[in-house]
Amino acid sequence: MNKSELIDAVAKGANLSKAAASRALDAAIGAVTTSPKKGGKVTLVGFGTFAVSKRAARSGRNSQTGAAIKIKASKGVKFRAEKALKDSIK
Repeated sequence: MNKSELIDAVAKGANLSKAAASRALDAAIGAVTTSPKKGGKVTLVGFGTFAVSKRAARSGRNSQTGAAIKIKASKGVKFRAEKALKDSIK
């Protein structure tokens, strides 16, 4: 499912126009995007949790030359699905 198909599903499920569903989806995505930036996490009960994940600096290898390289510490977003979502897929 892509974004336009999701907008169609939300519009139909919530009895909204596609424009209103698009604005609502954009607002929800914006909220999920900005909260982890501030160090928080977003928990959607029955769906899952989005949280910031920190990766420590480490050493690695250049796959072409085999030379050792240093990889900087970084942050990423981690999603952990809740039990209800996992059970719905089975």
